[in-house]
Amino acid sequence: MRGLARLLMLAVVALAIVAAVLWYGPGPSKGGLDVSITQGATLTSAARSLEKAGAIRSAMIFVRIAHYAGGGRAIRAGEYQIPKGASGADILKLLQEGKVVQHLMTIPEGMPAVLVHDRLMAEPLLTGKLAIPVEGSVLPDSYSFERGETRVAVLKRMQAAMDDVLNAEWSKRTPASAVQNKRDAVILASIVEKETGIPSERRMVASVYTNRLRQGMKLQADPTVIYPITRGKPLGRRIRRSELDAVNEYNTYAMVGLPRRPIANPGRDSIAAVLNPEQSRALYFVADGKGGHVFAETLAQHEANVAKFYAIRRQRGEM
Repeated sequence: MRGLARLLMLAVVALAIVAAVLWYGPGPSKGGLDVSITQGATLTSAARSLEKAGAIRSAMIFVRIAHYAGGGRAIRAGEYQIPKGASGADILKLLQEGKVVQHLMTIPEGMPAVLVHDRLMAEPLLTGKLAIPVEGSVLPDSYSFERGETRVAVLKRMQAAMDDVLNAEWSKRTPASAVQNKRDAVILASIVEKETGIPSERRMVASVYTNRLRQGMKLQADPTVIYPITRGKPLGRRIRRSELDAVNEYNTYAMVGLPRRPIANPGRDSIAAVLNPEQSRALYFVADGKGGHVFAETLAQHEANVAKFYAIRRQRGEM
């Protein structure tokens, strides 16, 4: 009997060693593996997915050891990147901690709502339908998301980020700013965003429009003419005289003051610029032919700058 007990004890020890080797030793994967654990999956079904992908040798053994080694902690659904040679212990820890693969989506500064919608709808890793968001409600930035996440959830994060940034920048608003509320800040910032892509110019462009607002001048911003025609997409041609004269909620050639709504989703720098514009007396600006703009305080100065720009265009054969 003592000999049999000894043999049983040795067998138990041997099984424990084998289990430890299987659990803590290198796994069978020869490279990184992508494994998706579906929502509501049990440990058993997850183990089958891992075995099928080649991340573990045996789903049955994985489940049996995991029940003892996992401490009863639940696993989380999602997409996982299983490292080369990951052990069973490593994989279970990954699933329990929910370290899912994060994908990235970037919304550029000045992207209009229709294109934000199109970008979200075109992402095949997201799910669900989505209405076009309110213009100016999304903060341009890069956002991480998980495979299978809803488009609505991702959009809500983008809009929450805009609320956070707007609140933070509003708290730093200076007396130089002409906007009286956060809504107007977004509207004016959206115009600044569309007028210049050069970060160093934003406060100066904001200054021009701030000065015009204070003096009761029309803003005469070309992007506000284009927006009701294309909803923010490129026009692809010159603006027509009839479009400059059109009366609508956006055209600042036909109205004094701000448009009724934003014309794009402005970035943080443009929002900051309209809340703390450059202190200047500039009322005009025109392209300088080098990718930037030149600013003027008087109409005579502005007309001279326009003439120089036209001369540059003629030299290039653009006119």
